[in-house]
Amino acid sequence: MSTVAWGALALVLSSQAHAQQVVAAETTEVDTVVVTGTRRVDRTAFESTAPVDVVSQEALKNTVSDEIMDKLAATTPSFNVQRLPAADGQAFVRPATLRGLSPDQTLVLVNGKRRHRSAVLGGRGQQGVDLASLGTSGVERIEVLRDGASAQYGSDAIAGVINIILSDKTGFDGYAQTGRYFAGDGQKTEIGARWGVAIGQGGSLVGAIDYTDAEATSRTRQRPDAVAFQAANPTIKVPNPVQRWGQPDRTVWRGSLNLLVPVSDTVEAYAFATYSDMTGVTDFNWRNPATDTSYRTSPAFPGWSLSQLYPAGFSPKFGQDETNASANGGLRGDALGWSWDASAGWGRDKVDYVLSNSINASFGPTSPTRFDAGSLIQDEKTLNLDASRPLAWSLLAKPANLALGLEARKETYEIEAGDRYSWDVGPGAPAGLPSGSNGFPGYAPSQAGSWDQTSYAAYVDLDLPITDKFDADIAIRHEDFSEFGQTTDGKIAARYEITPNFALRGAVSTGFRAPTAGQINNTRTSQGLNTTTLLLFTSGRLSPINPISIALGGKPLEPEESKNLSFGAVFRRGGFTASVDYYRIDVDNRFAVSPNFTVTPALRAQLVAAGVPGADSLTTVSYFTNSFDTRTQGVDVVGSWRGQLWGGKAGVTAAWNWNDTKVTRSKLTEVSKLARINLENGLPQNAANVTFDYARGRFSGMVRTRWSGEWTDAQANGTADLIQTFAGKALVDLSVSAELTQAIKLTVGAENLFDTYPDEATFQASRGLIYSRNAPYDTDGGLWYARVSAKF
Repeated sequence: MSTVAWGALALVLSSQAHAQQVVAAETTEVDTVVVTGTRRVDRTAFESTAPVDVVSQEALKNTVSDEIMDKLAATTPSFNVQRLPAADGQAFVRPATLRGLSPDQTLVLVNGKRRHRSAVLGGRGQQGVDLASLGTSGVERIEVLRDGASAQYGSDAIAGVINIILSDKTGFDGYAQTGRYFAGDGQKTEIGARWGVAIGQGGSLVGAIDYTDAEATSRTRQRPDAVAFQAANPTIKVPNPVQRWGQPDRTVWRGSLNLLVPVSDTVEAYAFATYSDMTGVTDFNWRNPATDTSYRTSPAFPGWSLSQLYPAGFSPKFGQDETNASANGGLRGDALGWSWDASAGWGRDKVDYVLSNSINASFGPTSPTRFDAGSLIQDEKTLNLDASRPLAWSLLAKPANLALGLEARKETYEIEAGDRYSWDVGPGAPAGLPSGSNGFPGYAPSQAGSWDQTSYAAYVDLDLPITDKFDADIAIRHEDFSEFGQTTDGKIAARYEITPNFALRGAVSTGFRAPTAGQINNTRTSQGLNTTTLLLFTSGRLSPINPISIALGGKPLEPEESKNLSFGAVFRRGGFTASVDYYRIDVDNRFAVSPNFTVTPALRAQLVAAGVPGADSLTTVSYFTNSFDTRTQGVDVVGSWRGQLWGGKAGVTAAWNWNDTKVTRSKLTEVSKLARINLENGLPQNAANVTFDYARGRFSGMVRTRWSGEWTDAQANGTADLIQTFAGKALVDLSVSAELTQAIKLTVGAENLFDTYPDEATFQASRGLIYSRNAPYDTDGGLWYARVSAKF
């Protein structure tokens, strides 16, 4: 490790907890009993055999964003989230990563139950959970397990586990907040509330709701080709800018219910549900009348030209309406020495795509300008039976804990076709007018369908307190999937307590991420008409099990498999706590999109002769494939101090992450070398944050510095690759609060106080883009805000 890295390591050495909380000085997050990564009911974060971070409700409030992943990114350096404007569905369902791995290689739980996936597949085929669908008013805390846990929880837990714990507290807690960027745009209004009432002896019903209305931002310069078009056509008023790069317009409703009802002295019923409705609109690239083929004329439409409708060109408006819902319920209790939990869960994510300010030019004047481009639906159903009991063995220092369980899960992926004009080929195609809704062709009936995958799992988990100082966890899990077969994974974790305040810990495990029904069956193609042969052609991405894909080398997807190794140390003394952990994660058979394959006339003839549907029009295709292996290694250093200072209560929390990913084996061809650069260097190798909070009397405040290190952006651009490395940047946040009454508090503050921007993306200037859309943090500059909160 470099001298600089060791210096940063020494600088930030402090606690297990990332986030500040306004509590009594003697209470810290390492003393919080955690439920993630263990099936014991009495283990604290400090006693855990693997690193578990506890992000409190107070820490969540101290980040302005309404989205959970931004709040985690502000407090957890090994967690990253990107904005990705003009990236189809990813502009709204943003990819979030832990330890630099894929978004779907982190398992997300709510109240310990698996959260369903998003219906949106990312650029490399990833299909993770949409964390933005969860509000924060109803959240009590978030536990982040930074260790492989497939042997405990099943598929996806390669990088770790995020467990979102809903509140069961009674009383009212609410807020109203407004803010705007220093640049004068992006006005955002947020309202949130939580209300809980007691039910019987120990029961409760807690409801929460969050509302966000966020206006778009724009960090854009006029495109050079738009400047040239305006100069050549002075009578046409060309908008400046012709397209917008920035955050989308969004309106979001999120809600949750959490119910706990005592049934008897030994049995209780529980249920929880979440719902969200999220709509948004963002810009696509500007279509230049001087060069775009949609402006051609056709004998099929005498006297008609697109210039009559869009004389200054057009930038399609891409909209998404997402409804996300889940419900879980069950019974748990004690009987015959066993603690048991029987539950059922359901989750559904539906994404409707809408395109406006566009055209299907092949239909000329009969084409609408607004299109229903189709829908994506992810539906999951889960049954769980878990049980545990203590085992009093004489050779152990105290009773062991045996846990075992069964799980059955069914996931369904569905594509609904868009309206005809969004995908069909019209009579103007022979003249070269493009078909499909311009910007985002709709899903055709040939791509629509519904596909299932079922899985069954059984696990055994044994916690062994071998001595008063040495504790070991052993877990084994076996799963059987309908689409690819069986897998068995194991984990051994241990902790040795040198003193009551200093311990060593480590773990080795195997893990996996199963291919989803969506990844196996999703098809994304578009049709056109060859203007020379006047024959239809089809290009795009096919299912890997499509006969055409198989003819071009495609194979059924296999699970991504991992080997995890970690070891570290934890320390505490008085109000000071610290942890250091090293990790190494080897992942084999990771998913990627294959290179584009040209369908030769000879192959096309073979496919047609074999009766493969649609083969007669194919020109170029790709498919998802198990393509490469990686090794990710890194170091997490996290910590805090909390105590009395200057007559008040103060806290310092800090964290630093070094993360390095290398491709160790690849079947990617040379044309995909940019994918390697983005995998290895697309996120900062170094990231850190330091927070100081202070409270005295009615007043309190917080200052936080977030630092992201150097990173590289690599994109294809015809024959010239676009590669640029960006320097590290530090962002400073500041807030001041005053208690107006015992129940009402006013907070004013700023995020990115010094209005810091990343380096400009010089290679994107031709598109009017100032800052790379792949930046690992927001690129909109400073943001001020004011919040009034009430609690009683």
